[in-house]
Amino acid sequence: MNIRVGILGYGNLGRGVECAVRQNPDMELKAVFTRRDPSGVSILTETAKVCHVSEILDWKEVLDVLILCGGSATDLPEQTPKYARYFNVVDSFDTHARIPEHFARVDAAAKEGQKTAVISVGWDPGMFSLNRMYANAILPEGKDYTFWGRGVSQGHSDAVRRIPGVKDAKQYTIPVEEALKAVRAGENPELATRQKHTRECFVILEEGADAAKVEETIKTMPNYFADYDTTVHFISEEEMRRDHSRIPHGGFVLRSGVTGWEKENRHLIEYSLKLDSNPEFTSSVIAAYARAACRLSREGNTGCKTVFDIAPAYLSARSGEELRASLL
Repeated sequence: MNIRVGILGYGNLGRGVECAVRQNPDMELKAVFTRRDPSGVSILTETAKVCHVSEILDWKEVLDVLILCGGSATDLPEQTPKYARYFNVVDSFDTHARIPEHFARVDAAAKEGQKTAVISVGWDPGMFSLNRMYANAILPEGKDYTFWGRGVSQGHSDAVRRIPGVKDAKQYTIPVEEALKAVRAGENPELATRQKHTRECFVILEEGADAAKVEETIKTMPNYFADYDTTVHFISEEEMRRDHSRIPHGGFVLRSGVTGWEKENRHLIEYSLKLDSNPEFTSSVIAAYARAACRLSREGNTGCKTVFDIAPAYLSARSGEELRASLL
């Protein structure tokens, strides 16, 4: 199966998808669509075209799947239902509380266009979601825990950069080791927000900025830092380039549960990720689900799907026979 891929948006995620497509021999990147002037966008795939987003509908009959690489705040809520009428689509919408609403809008659009859409693909939501679901099904009597990090939170970093006096910033989310140890020990602790994660900020100040004021603004910022123990470091541009140029992330999903007639046996399921590049790993997950979207579409299975709805074999380029012989 040859899968002809289009990418909408060419930031960190779009560049990651381009690399992921290259690693999948059954996929071919045909076009990158951008809101910028295409002449100013340089991509790595010599055989693909760079087009303005206004031309995207001209590619309806060319592409097998369109991968949407915009942001969850404003881009994807508009783009995914808009383009699901015309293309099989995959997105990485990650605003957990709004997933049901997003699903409903995309489902209606995809069914109208007889297309297949897969939303909220990545590692959380995505791979972490699957592991939470598997663990809940296997251990119905138990408790879930999710820890993120140590890694760069792009949203929190952006929030710090918007503070007056801040020239640049990176923010790391860090699991509290004592809390993680307690969960692994089967203690089933009740953990408040502050007990699960800490936050660490590395900040470059604008010339003349008040460091104490910036630090206070960060630590008291509602919805981002006020509920956490937060450490702020002020560093130089050289230190930022040297020590904080990458976008690592990862984390842990755990479920502690019991089995037996008297609930006498305790079990712990743990899934972990350690990622050098958050966007590139997310892109690799997206590429696998792009393959699944195309397969479902060819079977006539339209509408919106999540990772919960798609059988694992649909993600792999290998045949069922190969999978049974090599991985089962």
